[in-house]
Amino acid sequence: MSNIQQIENPLSQNFNLKSLLKFALPTILMMIFMGLYTIIDTIFVARFADINALSALNIICPIINLIVGLGTMFATGGSAIIARKMGTGEYTRASQDFTLIILAGFLSGVLIAFWGTMFIDRIVWGLGASDILFPYCKEYLFILLLFTPASILQVLFQHLIVTAGHPKIGMLLGLSAGIANILLGYIFMAPLQMGIKGAAFGTSIGYMIPTVIGLLFFFSRKRTLHFRKPIISFFVLLESCTNGFSEMVSQAATAVTTFLFNQIMMDLLDENGVAAITIIIYTQFLLSTLYLGFSMGVAPVISYNYGKQDENQLKNIFSICLRFIIFVSISVFAAALIFGSSLVDIFVEKGTSVYEITRNGFLIFSFNFLFCGLNIFTSAIFTALSNGKLSAILSFLRTFGLITVLLLILPNLLGVTGVWLAVPIAEAITVIVALVFLSQNKEKYHYA
Repeated sequence: MSNIQQIENPLSQNFNLKSLLKFALPTILMMIFMGLYTIIDTIFVARFADINALSALNIICPIINLIVGLGTMFATGGSAIIARKMGTGEYTRASQDFTLIILAGFLSGVLIAFWGTMFIDRIVWGLGASDILFPYCKEYLFILLLFTPASILQVLFQHLIVTAGHPKIGMLLGLSAGIANILLGYIFMAPLQMGIKGAAFGTSIGYMIPTVIGLLFFFSRKRTLHFRKPIISFFVLLESCTNGFSEMVSQAATAVTTFLFNQIMMDLLDENGVAAITIIIYTQFLLSTLYLGFSMGVAPVISYNYGKQDENQLKNIFSICLRFIIFVSISVFAAALIFGSSLVDIFVEKGTSVYEITRNGFLIFSFNFLFCGLNIFTSAIFTALSNGKLSAILSFLRTFGLITVLLLILPNLLGVTGVWLAVPIAEAITVIVALVFLSQNKEKYHYA
């Protein structure tokens, strides 16, 4: 039975450039669409609420980062374990571990929802909300916290359906959540005029769609990967967290650096500065989705062939990936320079102070797209190879360590220009470290 499953598993095919891109394409499209609907949601807030509501999104963004980071840690770390066991033919144990990871994610969401709503005032003030922004922040965060279990489950299902060999369904989950988010967000904020509360309800209800579809998908025993009575193994949970820790580090670091960005911009340019950094951060996410989607899409393939010890396929896949990432990095950088002002114009009207701050910052900030693709991919590679340590180091450097140091130094020397330079310089330094790691470990993992 396991041999038949192995043959039918799309992860076991011999990939070339076309077939690898075809396999990863649904995940890429899913991430791009997630970026688009996140941007559209933000545009709705800017256009149908006000600039203070837009600033509030970024004030509470660190909490969202931590929730997404927790879900992504379980998802990517667990995916590496599950795909590796599927690669060795241990399909029953793979399903048991899968179920355990889903339960752990759900229970974590329940705990966060409970304690978060209990201490919401302290959290909002602690995030640095001004008196003007506090009511916006509290309204938005309270609703999101109530839906935390669904938020974590939708991240898990979108990742693990790809691991199960069904990237198209994973893409449909992302599309369904995004479409619901856009439609509901518009209805709640425009005709119903619910303001930032409408944005929160649109996003939260959008989480429920991939959660429900994912539950139905994995309850079917016809699937290679499905719900089974789990074996309670703290080692599996620990390995999942260790493997995926770089993703948690990345999101936790983003939470801290977003907090720093908010505080520095509030000091330099008040709420308008926070609105500007909000636009740039959300636009950065949109333009980074191609790297993220591709890296997520190919990670199960790498884990599978690593578990199968197919060195030729690993080398072939790595070569294809590297060429693709370099090409995309140059393309995204060029697009950011050419269309950056047009992107900013979608959020705010030309001639306003927020527009001028954002446009000037984005021209400098765009240089990070030359480097971040290779860093994201290299981190994903090491997670897929179950080397969470190296992956975590790269994530720590590019999303926290270097940015934090640079944010504490450059704005004091260069003012607002120093804020915009922090991310590109951090990514450029991390590329050097990533290349060293790849060179040092090629004999160990045989990807080159």
